[in-house]
Amino acid sequence: MGTRRIGTACGEGTARRRRAAAIATALAMAVPLTLNAAADAGAATDHPIVFARYTAAAPVEDLYAISTGGGTPVKLTHTATVSDVMPSWSPDGKRVAFVRYGSGGAIDGIWTMNTTGGGLKAVPGTKGASDPAWSPDGKRIAYAKPVGTQREIYVADIDGTPATRLTHTAADDLHPTWSPDGKYLAFNRADAGGHSRVMRIRLSTLVQTAVTASGSHDWTPDWSHGNRIVFSRVDSSGFAHLYVVRPDGTGLHRITASRSNDKYPSWSPDGRRLVFTRGGGDDADPEHLFLVRADGTGLTQLTKTDSHDLEADWRP
Repeated sequence: MGTRRIGTACGEGTARRRRAAAIATALAMAVPLTLNAAADAGAATDHPIVFARYTAAAPVEDLYAISTGGGTPVKLTHTATVSDVMPSWSPDGKRVAFVRYGSGGAIDGIWTMNTTGGGLKAVPGTKGASDPAWSPDGKRIAYAKPVGTQREIYVADIDGTPATRLTHTAADDLHPTWSPDGKYLAFNRADAGGHSRVMRIRLSTLVQTAVTASGSHDWTPDWSHGNRIVFSRVDSSGFAHLYVVRPDGTGLHRITASRSNDKYPSWSPDGRRLVFTRGGGDDADPEHLFLVRADGTGLTQLTKTDSHDLEADWRP
């Protein structure tokens, strides 16, 4: 069914760490970003998409950016022995948060960088963390972090302090995404039985509400400015498809229906389109970025090389 690439961040990290080489002088490897080059390849109003890529020849992930009009992706990081994954744009489009790690463990956590290549900063207290998500006001970051054998959702100021733990369960809580007003987070909760559902938590009270049903296989939600939540669901077809639901759990409908795995969806700034990854039954199966309208029409393939293109995030 090809669900390995859809599973928890813990599984993703384990697979990547097997591919990563020993850590070298990684902090000196960061190079200037050239996101404007990606934007120039499209229309003046283009909002580049940042994503993680690895290939058989280069099995350690780097970050890339591509115009929504297509073209050649621009390589943003060049960390030959350290993986850079899970990028998240700041709301003003001036910085990117991401996860950086290597097999030796010397570098492991969330970092931020600006689009001119300077200002590379580690976010304190995020060792082992994954799935960073920048708040709508640009002041905070949400992420998943190990607590014992499972992961919980945390929120911290962008400098890492104070870090507040939001969830306390025996399940894995992963991939937080902010509501447009910054009052809620949605995330997926994966239980020991292999099921995962989308949850919602109100930050002021920590009251949690299920958005999708128990017994589901729902992963990687993303909350739009139009107040809809998209996620990837492994449904009765045996494939992962994109679904949209309102935050209260109503209005559920499917967007994609191919005999492929569709995952890691991210909304466009206007909430009209989505970028997502299709493919990836195993490491030999390429994974490409696609664009689609929120009603399922207008499918376009964005990347086409023999690579694995993952975890795209659309610039605000």
